[in-house]
Amino acid sequence: MAPKRPSRAGAFPVPVEPPAPKKPDPAELYAALDLGTNSCRMLIAQPKGNQFHVVDSFSKSVQLGLGLEASGRLSRASMARTVQALRICQKKLRKHQVRHMRLVATEACRRATNAPEFIRYVERETGLTLEIIQPEEEARLAVISCAPLVSTKTEQLLVVDIGGGSTELVWIDLTRVPRVERPKAIMRLHSGFTPVDGSPFASARVVDWISVPLGVATLREQFDDVENDAARFALMSWFFEENLSDFSPYDREQKREGFQIIGTSGTVTTVAASHLGLKRYDRNRVDGLRMTSDQIDKVIRDYLMLGPEGRRSDPRIGRDRHALIMSGSAILQALLRVWPTDRLSVADRGLREGLLYAQMSADGVLEDGPF
Repeated sequence: MAPKRPSRAGAFPVPVEPPAPKKPDPAELYAALDLGTNSCRMLIAQPKGNQFHVVDSFSKSVQLGLGLEASGRLSRASMARTVQALRICQKKLRKHQVRHMRLVATEACRRATNAPEFIRYVERETGLTLEIIQPEEEARLAVISCAPLVSTKTEQLLVVDIGGGSTELVWIDLTRVPRVERPKAIMRLHSGFTPVDGSPFASARVVDWISVPLGVATLREQFDDVENDAARFALMSWFFEENLSDFSPYDREQKREGFQIIGTSGTVTTVAASHLGLKRYDRNRVDGLRMTSDQIDKVIRDYLMLGPEGRRSDPRIGRDRHALIMSGSAILQALLRVWPTDRLSVADRGLREGLLYAQMSADGVLEDGPF
């Protein structure tokens, strides 16, 4: 007797097409644009729990501040390059119908005498309205973006944001904050560096902060006439350290295990990628990585041994970064001398993420749970 054949439905199930991904509701989307001295970057994101999900992004080196150090003005070529990038941003904002946004400009526009003219030019050509923010707000937003990387064991936190035209440093005392609350206490700084007295979160205390008007582009321009690569690096590092004299010194007797430095910038992520030997950048491996000071020193020594030509062709550094990596490394090395620590936490996040967190937190669309 022949065996029964299984039913057609049981033997050959008809494949079911997965549902198309749901398009985000434009009312739920937020955008943050950061126009710096060297780069134009934008994120479009949707709140998701206590974090956000990135829907679209843009990043391009525009060199807005090229020549600013010498002339005090933004050049026509730099402004034209930047407007081309901003047109792409405007198209993305229109495509996603974004309603909530903050579009900010930083150090180059703070310093340029023709910045108002440039802002009007951008609005005329793209319809976008740029807001020039002050160094204190830039520093605060960089701190907020790093909140998920703050260890519950951290008692003293230093957040360093190395930009193209300036470097922001914020020192925060978390000793009075319960351990489990420390990352959230950083997030709640979105309303300002000085919380209202009596607030249960007022114990996240900002000890000091500084905005040094030297970033990877402006520091490089200061020593552009020094031909020797190693000498230029040493001079840049010394000069940056001199400009930190107004910043409260770290107490070297303080126990190191309660101290954390978080670095956020292209310099820090590039050094991390070089340490990991990445030939293609991988944010998941870099963001949150903890590097020892010895590992950082080794990467910087390797950069110096490569020389300008070797750095230009090194895939770990990248074409957009090779000309500025040594000025960024000089800043990083100076900071590790002044604030001696065994480890640096690497943050692939910064002003854009801080802008998104601040907007979403102000609108009450983020869940108040642990990171």
